[in-house]
Amino acid sequence: MSVDAREWGWEHSSSKGVARLVLLSIADRVPDEHCVAWASLASLVTRTNASRTAVRTALAALAESGELELLDHLDGPQRTSVYRLPRAAAWLAKVAEAAKDDPDAYVEPPTASDPVPELDQEAEKKLRRYGIWPKKGKESDPSRRNPTGAESDPPRRNPPPRRAGIRTVEGTDSAPQNRSKPKVNRRYSSAAVIPVADWRVDPASRAWADQHGHLARLGEAGLHAADAKWRAHRADFKPRPAAAWAADWRSWIARENSPASGRPNRYAVPDNGGPSATGGMTRAEAHTAALLAALGEPTGEGAAAQ
Repeated sequence: MSVDAREWGWEHSSSKGVARLVLLSIADRVPDEHCVAWASLASLVTRTNASRTAVRTALAALAESGELELLDHLDGPQRTSVYRLPRAAAWLAKVAEAAKDDPDAYVEPPTASDPVPELDQEAEKKLRRYGIWPKKGKESDPSRRNPTGAESDPPRRNPPPRRAGIRTVEGTDSAPQNRSKPKVNRRYSSAAVIPVADWRVDPASRAWADQHGHLARLGEAGLHAADAKWRAHRADFKPRPAAAWAADWRSWIARENSPASGRPNRYAVPDNGGPSATGGMTRAEAHTAALLAALGEPTGEGAAAQ
């Protein structure tokens, strides 16, 4: 139903600027055809990205224009304010009435003279499922904690103000109270960080290598060799989330050259069984050997024998 209320706001509301954002933010929470919704000032400030003063001014302007009504006899969750969009409710009632005879009937645009449906007690009872209740203080009002309205039921307590109450020394795991102990891994709060040695090629990364032709280009052995080189070069890196390691691994595989027979591997990892490990050459010697091999000159012990 919030879709219909938002559509009215977009198409027929005369509000502008911050007032329009406030109206649409409230319309986004409308649960049924009565166009009643709760909203706190803090939530409206966050949603509209406006100042508290600007939001208060917008609420006053909307109320003056007749597009918003404060229902001061109702409370939302945590005693938040409850509002109604009366003209939106009138428009939806007009559309529903026309649809009874012809679902495709043309409906005239809303006007200020369109009657607003009455918000009776039955409609207010339905609002309780959305956390909207009558304010305390009337004998006829049932208790919020006990829908039957038993006298023994305690009234709902007012929420404590921010930064009030007794804080434990330890705090909690999810929100530490001690400011000297900030949360760790704030950037990757939704994923645990691991060292590269603990990361394994996941099925999605292997499917990516196959889909982009890297598996066919490098071959199974070449892919394993490239993986070993990547791990050796990342051994000293700080732990990262698995998704970050996967992205870095794919970037490495995409840049890896196809293995060629008859020439040494210029980037072979020490002790991986490659030419540099077998011959015990340094990287400079391996580069020299690769150059001589390309020119057809003998290298290593064969050159010494000649």
